[in-house]
Amino acid sequence: MQELSQRARDLIAAEERFGAHNYHPLDLVVERALGVWLWDVDGNRYLDCISAYSAVNQGHCHPRIAAALMEQAQKVTLTSRAMRNARMPGFLEKLTRLCGYDMALPMNTGVEAVETAFKLARRWGYAIKGIPAGQAEIIVFSDNFHGRTLSAISASTTPEYRKDFGPFVPGFVHVPYGDAEALERAIAPNTCAILIEPIQGEGGVNVPPDGYLKRAWALCREHQALFIADEIQTGFGRTGDLFACDYDGIKADVLVVGKALAGGFYPVSAALANEPLMKLFRPGDHGSTFGGNPLGCAVADAALDVIVDEKLASRARYAGAKIMQGLRALGSPLIEEVRGRGLLIGIQMSVPARRLSDALLERGVAAKDTRENVLRIAPPLVIDDEAIDFLLAAFRDAIGTLR
Repeated sequence: MQELSQRARDLIAAEERFGAHNYHPLDLVVERALGVWLWDVDGNRYLDCISAYSAVNQGHCHPRIAAALMEQAQKVTLTSRAMRNARMPGFLEKLTRLCGYDMALPMNTGVEAVETAFKLARRWGYAIKGIPAGQAEIIVFSDNFHGRTLSAISASTTPEYRKDFGPFVPGFVHVPYGDAEALERAIAPNTCAILIEPIQGEGGVNVPPDGYLKRAWALCREHQALFIADEIQTGFGRTGDLFACDYDGIKADVLVVGKALAGGFYPVSAALANEPLMKLFRPGDHGSTFGGNPLGCAVADAALDVIVDEKLASRARYAGAKIMQGLRALGSPLIEEVRGRGLLIGIQMSVPARRLSDALLERGVAAKDTRENVLRIAPPLVIDDEAIDFLLAAFRDAIGTLR
């Protein structure tokens, strides 16, 4: 990256002056993007290895999704759920058939879909399992990330997400991620569900031990509890399967999706379940003015077609294997581990990962640290061999500058 221009500095200064300081972003001021590439306000090009945390699995500004957005935007964008719209039924049918569920409840952001799952699990716990009123518990896992609402951070174990935001929402039981024995000990008569990321992204790209997810799923069957999979970041091809749970051959009772569901054009999320469970929601129990709006449905409908038609899960499996093989072949003493699945890759460093992130940015690669010593590599799933070679060359050069 060249030295920041005056225009870039001015834009950064305005953001710092007028915006809340709730992120620590890279000083890369993006003006346009296409596919796997970003261009800053001065025309410098960067390989995007963040993908808006999987929101742009299909690549930036995919023309097919853009066309759907433009066409719908000239018809009707929002009706609210006070009436029906012509785009939602077809979208819901496509989403449920692709994911393998009877019904879906559309929302906007990922954390809203998580909130939907929380409410559905508690309702099921009281209405079906017979848990005494106000005593339902949901088991969650160390180093999880399900968003930043009060209930989501109540489910978190990360101190910086929780500091000075209490009192917290009760009813969450925390257990270590990947420890099946601890999970079995934690399940109690008042357990209505477990909520788990099949691979933890924000937590450091933590891949559970072989067989762990299947064991967790089986424990839910044994103890009459719901298995809720948060696939907001791992879903829609990111890990080399349509969903990360597919790798273990399990199907969640409640599937939570978002991010890539709309290809980066619009916030669309959903919670999916089969009919007996989803019909526990009655009119007025849950909703959103924007959830299921016609513009979002048109965009998501096209985004799903791109995932399927361009075989993005297969592309992620191939590209991820090539990148991980190349990273491991570097043999750098600063790399303690390369882990992940598909194009969700974590590089455990012996030095602060932000140093490597900064060095990569200088060489035209935008990648972000997650936790202090883990760099996450997660480009759009449309990445080709030429871009992979560019990434590995930049990585080799960047890590050579660190001590």
